[in-house]
Amino acid sequence: MTGRQKDRPWLMRTYAGHSTAEASNELYRRNLAKGQTGLSVAFDLPTQTGYDPDHILARGEVGRVGVPVSHLGDMRRLFQDIPLEQMNTSMTINATAMWLLALYQVVAEEQGADATRLQGTTQNDIVKEYLSRGTHVFPPGPSLRLTTDMITYAVDHIPKWNPINICSYHLQEAGATPVQEIAYAMSTAIAVLDAVRDSGQVPEEKFGDVVARISFFVNAGVRFIEEMCKMRAFGRIWDRVTRERYGITDAKQRRFRYGVQVNSLGLTEAQPENNVQRIVLEMLAVTLSKDARARAVQLPAWNEALGLPRPWDQQWSLRIQQVLAHESDLLEYEDIFAGSHVIEAKVNELVTESLAEIDRIQQMGGAMAAVESGYLKSELVSSHAARRARIEGGEEKIVGVNIYETTEPNPLTTDLDGAIMTIDPANEARVTAALHEWRDNRDEARATDALAALKKAAAGTENMMEATLECARAGVTTGEWSWALRDVFGEFRAPTGVSSAPVAVTAEAGTPLALVREKVARTATDLGAGRLRLLVGKPGLDGHSNGAEQIAVRARDAGFEVVYQGIRLTPEQIVSAALAEDVHCVGLSVLSGSHAELVPDVLTRLREAGAADIPVIAGGIIPPADATALIEAGVAAVFTPKDFGITEIIGRIVDEIRKANKLDPLEVPA
Repeated sequence: MTGRQKDRPWLMRTYAGHSTAEASNELYRRNLAKGQTGLSVAFDLPTQTGYDPDHILARGEVGRVGVPVSHLGDMRRLFQDIPLEQMNTSMTINATAMWLLALYQVVAEEQGADATRLQGTTQNDIVKEYLSRGTHVFPPGPSLRLTTDMITYAVDHIPKWNPINICSYHLQEAGATPVQEIAYAMSTAIAVLDAVRDSGQVPEEKFGDVVARISFFVNAGVRFIEEMCKMRAFGRIWDRVTRERYGITDAKQRRFRYGVQVNSLGLTEAQPENNVQRIVLEMLAVTLSKDARARAVQLPAWNEALGLPRPWDQQWSLRIQQVLAHESDLLEYEDIFAGSHVIEAKVNELVTESLAEIDRIQQMGGAMAAVESGYLKSELVSSHAARRARIEGGEEKIVGVNIYETTEPNPLTTDLDGAIMTIDPANEARVTAALHEWRDNRDEARATDALAALKKAAAGTENMMEATLECARAGVTTGEWSWALRDVFGEFRAPTGVSSAPVAVTAEAGTPLALVREKVARTATDLGAGRLRLLVGKPGLDGHSNGAEQIAVRARDAGFEVVYQGIRLTPEQIVSAALAEDVHCVGLSVLSGSHAELVPDVLTRLREAGAADIPVIAGGIIPPADATALIEAGVAAVFTPKDFGITEIIGRIVDEIRKANKLDPLEVPA
């Protein structure tokens, strides 16, 4: 030992939640006992998108990718025996962030906590929902107002709380380059700060307090040098923006404060043991450099490309952090990259290019205008398509996927279905029954009055947080709070970015795409159709549309007429569109685990409509046993993350169309 004073480690979190509030509470207490120093709450998709468990769109989604929180009683059980005044809690929630923060505050007060001492973060970045994750509810204008009201309330009443973290994590998952990740996140932060400033709710002398509570949530990919330089560039640009645009003179208030979850996009289903070293390398990018070190880190698990991680898998990821923080000498030294001309040159390059892109977005009218015009979404879809093309072409190498594919049997996945956590299918019925019991036992008049007051506040100009707090105390449910605001604000369907995405893969003679185009054209001729028509559908609440968008873009480039209406559709809507558009194939993309219920529903509805001859294919994070069950139910083909060749997938789709229409196979390689 050297006797050097060690820095305090970053907050160590595990993104977790599933099934019920009670089951998640047990998981949180176990993780805290293992040395986790903060909580990171994963909510299920109905909670994130403002639906109660008994809504038609919630079917198959309850408790699958997070914990269902429908009302104050759920929040009480979620944090039972966890003293919130002593906790630092991150909640990944955006469209319904105000609602979940209100529930959290009320539960903390019931515990006897002082709200001014509560510490934690609500994600609350709606822009990235329009672009990548798909849990938006309201249009951009009202969404920005909800964010503004929440920030101004928190600065006054919960001063240690981060009421928003600008989230570039999912932008990288959607294909963003480092420059796009920086520029789009900073443009969002500018839009938020401008809205807070212009609202008149914060005196000019307190605006520095607002800036000081703005945090960021970023992604760290496997390109170690680039990612570490990205974080240094983020800090420099944030310091410049807050000083020059908002006149913040206190350097502490201008500090770039960020948490991180390292990249899930790069986790592979093939040879998943390789994900461990990927996770470690990505963590180093945000911890090795003291001047750009994350304040909080949460790591994915090695098996996330296979399904929902088990507690043991999450423990492994926690232990990775603990070994680095407590066994190594990392925290004993100043920044080890200071003075590196290589690092400095890369940071300067990222700063220059990011500022240019920020200026471009500002000239469009800012982040919200760039969302509504479709510019940001189109750019992300294009970047992702280009990345996929590099992988398929072998230019971007992924060990175990397109290079070094030969492998020994993996003892970790000997029992593939046992290598992930599964949610009891009966869980949804139990949660729904508990919701009905809650509604039956509450003070209905108080709940009705609270919702009326919320709608009045929304229709006017007053801050909506106080009305939301009364809704929480009155027993209002997540769906009721959201529908009250939907009645006032309406809903929003974001641009898909598919139609305007440029061609990412060439179709020159002899290329794989050219051969698939030939299959598409010959099959259309054989069927007497002008063009083959493919419907790409996203049933349920899963908003991770990256895969669906890439299939849609490549199918378009292969000569298909593509019907893609975006996310959040019921099986009934998908079947209606398939019939109306007279499609030749239906492709369903589901990453949330609801495939076992929603995909067979689409098959049943097609049969009932007399269209059983339309082949249905499914793609997503689908365990082997589920894939077998879907095939047995009538699905023509199932694709999972190991099937990275999109052009090959499009060729397989043509094969299934020919088979369904009793055409001879084409001996044209895909």
